[in-house]
Amino acid sequence: MTSSGVKHKHVRFASMEDQEEEDTLFDKKTDAGLELRSALKATERTATPGGPDRVKVVGGRSGEGSFGRWVLTLSLCGSFLGLGMSISVLGPTFKDLAENVNKDISNISYIFVGRSAGYIGGSLVGGVLFDRMSPHLLLGFSMLLTSLGMYAIPFCRQAAVLTAFMSSIGMTMGVLDTGGNVLILNTWGEHSGPHMQALHFSYAAGAFASPIIAKMLFGHHGNSTHSVHPNTSHSSSTFTVTESMWAYVVISSFVFLFSLFFFVLYSRSTSPLDKPRTSPGRPLVARHHVALVALLFLFFFAYVGAEVAYGSFIFTFATDYAGMSQAEAAGLNSAFWGVFAAARGLAIFFAACLRPGALILLCLVGSMVSSLLLCLFSSQNVSLWVCTSLYGASMATTFPSGISWLEQYTTVTAHTAAVFVVGAALGEMVLPAIVGFLLGKFPHQPLLMYLSLITATFTSILFPVMYKLASAPGSQGSKRADADDGDGEYRQALLYSGGDEEEELN
Repeated sequence: MTSSGVKHKHVRFASMEDQEEEDTLFDKKTDAGLELRSALKATERTATPGGPDRVKVVGGRSGEGSFGRWVLTLSLCGSFLGLGMSISVLGPTFKDLAENVNKDISNISYIFVGRSAGYIGGSLVGGVLFDRMSPHLLLGFSMLLTSLGMYAIPFCRQAAVLTAFMSSIGMTMGVLDTGGNVLILNTWGEHSGPHMQALHFSYAAGAFASPIIAKMLFGHHGNSTHSVHPNTSHSSSTFTVTESMWAYVVISSFVFLFSLFFFVLYSRSTSPLDKPRTSPGRPLVARHHVALVALLFLFFFAYVGAEVAYGSFIFTFATDYAGMSQAEAAGLNSAFWGVFAAARGLAIFFAACLRPGALILLCLVGSMVSSLLLCLFSSQNVSLWVCTSLYGASMATTFPSGISWLEQYTTVTAHTAAVFVVGAALGEMVLPAIVGFLLGKFPHQPLLMYLSLITATFTSILFPVMYKLASAPGSQGSKRADADDGDGEYRQALLYSGGDEEEELN
């Protein structure tokens, strides 16, 4: 009995000693692993330009380092400047296009529908192609085709041909819109806020500049006559082209120039695919990713639809309902778009110090207050000027801030961006059509202001719901937090393996 007890104690003592040695060995392995991981992270942060928290884009065709990212960003801003000019030039030249095809304005209004349909199709196609080919090559070809179509529009003599060109241009512009937003996010990661604002400021600046190019630089000279002589010696034809049509040639040349930038960026590439590679691990996708994307689709549908409807019908509202002169109404319309563009320019600096959610909240409050005042004082000229300017400033940064906000919680792929652009294009097509129809039925009601208030209320309710879903318990939270949790996962893996070893020993 005595010998047995002594033997049992000896075994227990040996087990405790072995356990202490194994625990010490485990601690050493844990410390060594943590030191190795810290060293690797320090090396990565040192090699990544822009600070320790910058997302490193690996394998991009634009080249490694900050210089390549800035060149790509400037090229994208130039392309969106051309995109804004290409879209907004249709309004001031619409009457001249009708004269070119010998039609009345009311008989060719379907070219807007054709362009919107092409824009939606291009957004969907761009979302598919973006993940299957070089984004630089894709954007270069889309801009090249846009420039060719813009160049051909002034010389269209048939309404069907004009509609076909408008639809094809809308498709290529939809590809550019989808790809440009995703490429900015892929290039700058969580620091894309100011660059996203700069991208959409360029679009607003182009939309503001194209009417000036069409009417102030060319439109005040009237018509210019050009002769076309066929090869046969017995026939000739002469047709007239209004000088405002040469705005299409100027804009197409600008778009063509920036398409060359993307081809140059593609030619200087070394990697087989022009898209960033992320480190292996769990995908940074929110638990409610599909619900967030669907709600943001509705958000952009209402926001963009209200923006385009207000910018399109404020002139008519001011003359027919508020009793303004045409000169005053034109000034009010210009004030809306001018403040809109200026606010997007200022948002570049605000985005550097404010998070996207804060910018969206400020925009929603401003749009609610201004639209409510517009409903209450819609017939007073002073109120129209002040509240229209406030409404334009409040609507300016919502779209780029919304994309940057979602990027904090989930990965925005090309397919996701295509959903956004389709929602915006549908809102741009549906809500202005509804307003135009209702204004014809109820000309003495401030229906435009009612629409602004309804959409502002809808988006103000929708955004807290989206925020609740994004930050709900069980979600992965922000992508920044996921990146910072890497050490915790590593330690948990070590502790888990250590626990298995301890169970095996017992």
